[in-house]
Amino acid sequence: MDALQRSVVNRLKTARGQVGGIIAIVEADAYCPDVMKQLSAVQGLLEGASRIMLRRHLETCVAKAMQQGRTGEIVDELMETLKFDKHVFRPPQTPEHEGWDLHAAGHEAAGHEPEGTAGD
Repeated sequence: MDALQRSVVNRLKTARGQVGGIIAIVEADAYCPDVMKQLSAVQGLLEGASRIMLRRHLETCVAKAMQQGRTGEIVDELMETLKFDKHVFRPPQTPEHEGWDLHAAGHEAAGHEPEGTAGD
């Protein structure tokens, strides 16, 4: 196993442990922002692992395919693969695209909590 593979495995094992912890705090009815922080940490680990795998792929498979003259084939494969990376092919999400109620969001920003959310 090379250094990049070890790095990915370590990130995935850390994420696995954190997911177990998140499940426990959700089951214990933890404060929502605390859960969200933990989810964000796991997402960061997974995104980092994905970037490492992309780098490894570029340095090995893509470079080799291009040296062999298979540029079109490898570019097509890479474009297909990158569709899974939300940061590459998807525009940034705005409140309108995520189904947020902008009117309600404005009230929250002004210090008004929607009914039934006090203390969460």
